[in-house]
Amino acid sequence: MKTTLEIPDAIFRRAKAKAAEQNIPLRRFVSDAVAEKLEMKSPGREKTRMALAGKLRHLHRETARISTLIEREFERIEPEEWT
Repeated sequence: MKTTLEIPDAIFRRAKAKAAEQNIPLRRFVSDAVAEKLEMKSPGREKTRMALAGKLRHLHRETARISTLIEREFERIEPEEWT
């Protein structure tokens, strides 16, 4: 996808120079940098996820019960009926 970004001149020059050092196009350098930034885990995000997951702890028994029921039903189905 094509897009237009406003990048401060000093950062643009540094990025362009770094891309040239690595012998890659600027667009690839920027794409890689954005992808790398997206992969980083933020501490606040992890805490939020754990807080939400912790609130679902009470569902563990119910999930195990449902999984057992599903396994029992699949044991009753003949293999040729799976498709």
